[in-house]
Amino acid sequence: MKRMNTFYDEITNTLTYVMWDEESLDAVVIDPVWDVDMASGQLSEVHHQKVKEFLATNYLNPILTLETHAHADHLSGAMLMKRDFPQTKIAIGKNITQVQELFGPVFNMQDLKTDGSQFDILFDDLQEFKLGSFTIKVYFTPGHTPACSSYLIDGHLFTGDALFMPDSGTGRCDFPRGSASDLYDSIKRLYQLPDETLLHPGHDYQPDGREVKFTATLAEHKEQNIQITASTTKEQYVTFRQARDKTLAAPRLLYPSLQVNIRGGVLPSKESNDKYYLKIPVRL
Repeated sequence: MKRMNTFYDEITNTLTYVMWDEESLDAVVIDPVWDVDMASGQLSEVHHQKVKEFLATNYLNPILTLETHAHADHLSGAMLMKRDFPQTKIAIGKNITQVQELFGPVFNMQDLKTDGSQFDILFDDLQEFKLGSFTIKVYFTPGHTPACSSYLIDGHLFTGDALFMPDSGTGRCDFPRGSASDLYDSIKRLYQLPDETLLHPGHDYQPDGREVKFTATLAEHKEQNIQITASTTKEQYVTFRQARDKTLAAPRLLYPSLQVNIRGGVLPSKESNDKYYLKIPVRL
């Protein structure tokens, strides 16, 4: 039997999930976080330590770290997982190479390999992947970014930034190579899964100040999602999403997140003074 626990990062509104098998104690960690204070340039591991302590307290063996996409709003804690649990493999959809090719030049990352080799496993669309006690089915869900994936594990669907809670709608689509039309198609494909499938988003923004929520059935989304129900047409959704996205500011951690996350959660190489730097492109 599979069980799940959730960790919420209030600073970035990110949800990290740990799913484990009660018999084997194998565990999967989904979308871990690495804390950063950009005003001081200080990295810390508050969020990671909570996950690490939970794993240790429950004698769990984290064999896999799943990334739903290259996040633009928080640094990935994937390499912290790899450091503390060397047996864990880091996995992402193979279209991460498109994001690497796109953003490598933006930050002048001349040493960046754009073949996805920073990750242990690159998934194909609709691939069923088995590792330890887990069978994971991969659904590519492009739209928020071209490289987003959702993961179906034992009736639980982890959607990253494709679908949030029904009262929050969907992820934005105005990043480079994002597409509201693509996200519509991605979500409609997920809506073909059984209605009782339990959906878990990558963020919860707590509209109207409600408590954090991280579970809804696909039936609830199809009936109640404020941006895309089962009856919403593509024209309706694209028109709404594009208008909505024009009102949104860039994520606060956009630049540092992308530089780390397209490297699989690794900082850029140290410079000649033995320090790490994250760049901010400046437009004149």
